[in-house]
Amino acid sequence: MSGYHWGSLAMQERVGVRELAEHVGRSIGTGIRDVAAAFLAQQPHLVVGAADAAGRLWASLLTGAPGFVRATGPDRIAVAGGVPDGDPLAQALATEGTSVGTISLDPRTRRRMRLGGTLEVTPRGFAIAAQRVFSNCPKYLQKRQPLELAAQGAGVVRRGDALTPDQERAVRSADTFFVATTAGDGADASHRGGFPGFVEVTSPTALSWPDYAGNAMFLTLGNLAADPRAGLLFPHWESGRLLQISGRARTEFDADGSRRVHFAVESVVESLHPGRLLWSAPEYSPANPPLPRHLGSTTR
Repeated sequence: MSGYHWGSLAMQERVGVRELAEHVGRSIGTGIRDVAAAFLAQQPHLVVGAADAAGRLWASLLTGAPGFVRATGPDRIAVAGGVPDGDPLAQALATEGTSVGTISLDPRTRRRMRLGGTLEVTPRGFAIAAQRVFSNCPKYLQKRQPLELAAQGAGVVRRGDALTPDQERAVRSADTFFVATTAGDGADASHRGGFPGFVEVTSPTALSWPDYAGNAMFLTLGNLAADPRAGLLFPHWESGRLLQISGRARTEFDADGSRRVHFAVESVVESLHPGRLLWSAPEYSPANPPLPRHLGSTTR
């Protein structure tokens, strides 16, 4: 069962999907196939998850002209440039040997690819020696079209240890976020999507979201079972504003078998970087589950 550690195996066992997970897990490898290499070369952004020098996990967004991420070998990708100034992962992504997880997601086609491995510093940016490569299904991905690059931006505009009222509203209105986790076999970056309101904010330092049925691998929840550290990235697609949150998460199982992740906020960075890519309003995924009645209308 390549790619699974004890945390993921425990989650699969609890939910009763071990056999399915074993089958799906055969798609996890270290090689970058030609179709995956072509996909990467077409993408204008890349989400990267890693830990900073203090051990806090973050998810960051890198943007560039298509081709800034490319496969340079059967198990290696190169990334030109890096994160913007002030990003919490700037040092980690310039440090040889950093464990990183990435996800390349194309809102135009609802395709996504995950790759995790070890960072190598290069003259133009960094490279990643791949240890785990696989694609995910298009579930819960909202479709969007790229519009323009915004030349102007204020960079990092706010740092704190709790969400401001405006940041709370941004989280509640999000239909997409990314989550970075880690465990003994390395860092991982994953995607979560749903109708706006699927992420609940219960206080300036606490939020939660449902764990919708996915590919049965339980890589994210498995990592959280082994290590509660997590980093969240909420992109505001239309304006390019980024909200990065680092903290700790735990999974709660209800009697009916449903699952919910509870996240405690420890550090927050909000930014509006120059050179960011602006996207259209979304076409919501037909797989998005309806929201509970207390979260508002489910008609969209």
